[in-house]
Amino acid sequence: MRLLHFPDLPPLSHFGIQIPVLDSRATTTIEMLRRDPIIGPSIPGILETEEKEIIRQEDVARAHSDEYSRGLFSDRAEELLLQAYELIDQEGKYRRYDPRSAHQPLREIVPVQLRRVGGTLQSLRSVLPGPTVNSDRNYDPYCFFFGGGFHHAHYDFGHGFCPVNDIVIALRRLQAEGRIRGAWVIDGDAHKGDGTAALTRDDESISTLSIHMADGWPLDIPPFDARGKPHPSHTPSTVDIPIGEEEQRDYVPKLARGLEELERRHPSPDLAVVVFGADPYVLDGLESARKLQLSREQLLQRDQLIFRFLKHRAVPAAYLMAGGYGPYAWEINYQFLRWVMTEGGDGA
Repeated sequence: MRLLHFPDLPPLSHFGIQIPVLDSRATTTIEMLRRDPIIGPSIPGILETEEKEIIRQEDVARAHSDEYSRGLFSDRAEELLLQAYELIDQEGKYRRYDPRSAHQPLREIVPVQLRRVGGTLQSLRSVLPGPTVNSDRNYDPYCFFFGGGFHHAHYDFGHGFCPVNDIVIALRRLQAEGRIRGAWVIDGDAHKGDGTAALTRDDESISTLSIHMADGWPLDIPPFDARGKPHPSHTPSTVDIPIGEEEQRDYVPKLARGLEELERRHPSPDLAVVVFGADPYVLDGLESARKLQLSREQLLQRDQLIFRFLKHRAVPAAYLMAGGYGPYAWEINYQFLRWVMTEGGDGA
């Protein structure tokens, strides 16, 4: 498993945003891997920190409307970001946002987020075999990027802390280059991958699976507005697995059946994007994820199931860190990576 981390990217708090996303999701995970007597010596060879991809406006427009893409690169950026990060309440007051504590104005988060999208593209590109793969000893069909997974961004608006949808942007860039034809998106975040589902609804080349809370955000958004226009958050994924609060013990078996259904509908993809998601964890710090309360053991079973499913089918996979809030999110990243790196995902 290759690791990708850009340590100099400023956190959301740098821009005055008070959402509980902590750097420890990455830094503590990496530090714990370094301390491991088995894994530690290998970290310098598998941890990449150099940025290799540049994302431009035309790349954003591969997933989003021209108007929205232009807006992010214009004076409208702050207005669009306030919506994407949900920083204003219904009364027009700031929510989870204090511009007085910011080191940079909100609009300057756009180039930072584009660097994160570049990381997603870089992680996807790294798992694809090249023409000389048999002679490349550094090739690994799996990469974990400590970033990305902005699965709530829609065609013409940002949503759920996601100003752009890095998953679809990166996949369509690779398709435009002729590197891939089809892909799976396997989404384990606590919240439905609504933006990815909506953006790929009529795209047979990208199939999506989302296992998520059956109730709560974004599914508590009214399905139609006052004019009868449907809200895209209710767009079905290729395979949706809603988990009710009384069904959490069946989470892993339901996921296993869902993965089989995904393969039946779309066999033999060129790669998979795994939207990892630590926010189903019982100790997660985000209020809107509380309707899915899984133990560390359940989440490790989830991640073992997905990894083995892909490995047994020889599908290369890029993992995006995605959701995970508060001081315990790193535990879910770490336990999975340690398992992969010590056991190699072997076993039935």
